[in-house]
Amino acid sequence: MSARLLPRRSIAELVSRRAAAIPAEAFAVAAPIVETVRARGEAALREYAEQFGDVAAGGTLFIERPTLDRALASLPAGDRARLERVAQRIRTFAEAQKHALEAVTVTLPGGAAGHWIAPLERAGCYAPGGRYPLPSSVLMTAVTARAAGVKEIWVASPRPGPMILASAAVAGADGVLSAGGAQAIAALAFGAGPLRPCDVIVGPGNRYVTAAKQIVSGGIAIDMLAGPSELVVFADGTASPAVIAADLLAQAEHDADALPVLVTPDSNLPDLVEAELSRQLGVLPTAAVARQALANGGVVVVASVEEGIAACDAVAPEHLELLLQGADAIAPQMAHFGALFIGGGSAEVLGDYGAGPNHVLPTSRTARSHGGLSVYTFLRIRTWLRVDDLAAARPLVEDAAWFGRVEGLEGHARSAERRLD
Repeated sequence: MSARLLPRRSIAELVSRRAAAIPAEAFAVAAPIVETVRARGEAALREYAEQFGDVAAGGTLFIERPTLDRALASLPAGDRARLERVAQRIRTFAEAQKHALEAVTVTLPGGAAGHWIAPLERAGCYAPGGRYPLPSSVLMTAVTARAAGVKEIWVASPRPGPMILASAAVAGADGVLSAGGAQAIAALAFGAGPLRPCDVIVGPGNRYVTAAKQIVSGGIAIDMLAGPSELVVFADGTASPAVIAADLLAQAEHDADALPVLVTPDSNLPDLVEAELSRQLGVLPTAAVARQALANGGVVVVASVEEGIAACDAVAPEHLELLLQGADAIAPQMAHFGALFIGGGSAEVLGDYGAGPNHVLPTSRTARSHGGLSVYTFLRIRTWLRVDDLAAARPLVEDAAWFGRVEGLEGHARSAERRLD
């Protein structure tokens, strides 16, 4: 009997395979590139961009708004309409998220305190340009940044084609940097040519991009350190084996290191899905990559829905599909995931391609502590305090002075007590 396309695995085995650490080799490559671009700016950026094939020798590194608009205008009308429609869904969702936040004022003795909500000023949005350039990531990152109120947005992508440029135009980006890898992250972080240093860098990328994001994160904000993509399909016997197989393959074709997983309480379902995987792989253009990723993933058969919930939470996947009877009731019981897809009609790829919620999501079990990219990534909570009646504020002052002395900081205590003079 031949080996299974999707091998049987234990949850412990799957969890152990999702190491969150960035390989040392990636840091070894990325660190000198980041430092050289930081020190030498545009000249070093160009040297690396040309060396790695991001841009042709002497080619344009910084593509500004008029060129983006021309790329958009040159698209077939149908393509442009679809880009704009998807961008509007992402924008609508991000704006709704922003409106869920409000300024706050709390009355205090003698005054008030509160917070305002302010966007970051400049954002860098990375869009992969390797095996599969991702204009969808341009929309997910730059549209969301603009909805947050970010004033200046640059997209970085190696060898950007017309669709990347047009997507940047639709998203409202100010320009596109024709560079990828650690050199692009360094340029976004420290500035180069017309590109000013960004306050936040977001977007998915390979291990060198991820390593560079971690290196620069001491000085600026980043969204997350994302690894290979993940999908757990939690399904029972009511789910279509053909749909399950199609969803697993859609995830598997991303990368040989992707993680496609089926969790099920139905012992008959894995064989039905295996047969569908075999059939669909036979006509899938990306079968070679998908086949490797399937071998990296697995099937987990559980004794009950409750055990399945625990299994999914242990993996804490980037994407989690619930193809179960009563999925609506089970959904609130799921604790750890990047994005949740409830019911058989809610394909993960609909989330990838602009149903509304963002597709830049935590991987490698970091969903236990992080959410995905959202409008909140680009916002800051700015607190304030106003005391204008010092007589009424005496309890605040006395408490502050007491704490200063408890902590051995007499200057703090005296600073507070000056308000009572």
